[in-house]
Amino acid sequence: MRVLVTEDDENLLLAVTTALRGAGFAVDAAPDLPQADEALHVNTYDCAVFDRMLPAGDALDYVRRHRPPVPVLFLTARDSVTDRIAGLEHGDDYVVKPFSLEELIARVRRLCLRAVPHHPPVLHCGDLEVDTARHQARRAGVLLTLTAKEFAVLTLLVTHQGTPVPRTTLTTTAWDAQVDPGSNVLDVVIKQLRRKLHDPPMIHTLRGVGYQITPA
Repeated sequence: MRVLVTEDDENLLLAVTTALRGAGFAVDAAPDLPQADEALHVNTYDCAVFDRMLPAGDALDYVRRHRPPVPVLFLTARDSVTDRIAGLEHGDDYVVKPFSLEELIARVRRLCLRAVPHHPPVLHCGDLEVDTARHQARRAGVLLTLTAKEFAVLTLLVTHQGTPVPRTTLTTTAWDAQVDPGSNVLDVVIKQLRRKLHDPPMIHTLRGVGYQITPA
């Protein structure tokens, strides 16, 4: 799941992006509205997090004018009833500063899952079960120990099981930015997934295309 975070406070931006990445999200960071607007036009996100008061203006006004095609969560120190109502009318969630990073992660995950309602929270591919809500995967009932990137790649493959998933789709979804085409980071993750899934093999290489998962 990919998230855009727009916050002009460098320390808070670092804390939020670090926490979300640690929870398995791919995160893009923007310090202002112009960069956020550009990112929203170039990339596809499952959730956008906006600090309300930014150098170029109120993010709520931006969302009201442009209405990004993605669930929006506002972060703000403005906690009046009027502000809360406005945030919920024009966004999808509203978190008042200071806030718990654990709570923010839970709220972002809920919005991301809302963005793809056609995917059930628990995905199945043969004897493989991927629980996107609990961030767990099991094969034949055995819990797999996966890194955040391994879980992200596996979830995407299972979501599109039986269909080839291009390398670029996997890298742009599971990583924070486009991975260098010459990098082997995706190959390393796939190798680790194959090892952890054990036999019979489920993930297949389609040379020149990407990878595909099928029931064993």
